[in-house]
Amino acid sequence: MSAFKNTGHLLRFAGLFVIAFFIFLIVRHFVVPKSFGEYGHYRGNAIKEDAARPSYYAGHEACEGCHSDVADKKSHGKHAHVNCEACHGPQLAHASADDPSKHKPVLPDTTVLCKQCHAASAAKPKNFPQVGDDHMPGMACKDCHNPHSPAMDQAPAEKTASTSKAPQGGKK
Repeated sequence: MSAFKNTGHLLRFAGLFVIAFFIFLIVRHFVVPKSFGEYGHYRGNAIKEDAARPSYYAGHEACEGCHSDVADKKSHGKHAHVNCEACHGPQLAHASADDPSKHKPVLPDTTVLCKQCHAASAAKPKNFPQVGDDHMPGMACKDCHNPHSPAMDQAPAEKTASTSKAPQGGKK
């Protein structure tokens, strides 16, 4: 009988473990949502709640329907797979309005916007276009690059020279 002289300690520990397990089950019952597990390891009501949220984005298809000229230029450029609203912001109000001209989107400041993706960083792949702070200071990116197809159209000096040669009144 000397081998089982400490069984009281083990039984008390096992009893505490069983009590803790039942407390866990009771707390879990009140904490875990009823719809949890309805669709796997997810809360089933989350789908309904997300569907009830208001929409703000129109999707690139809505933009391309009216702005096909821009979409065509963009489809041939480096930004072909960047959705319009990633740069122009949510456009549902503009796209679904009876008169879209009353909900004109604000054109982004390319000096700030382009750096969000293209600021120089050692963490980016070497072949990803990166721009340092010393690249053409004081100029907006759109002065040299078309944001929808950002390959160099012409050098800044050529662009400045060609615009300064235009006669007054805007006609060539």
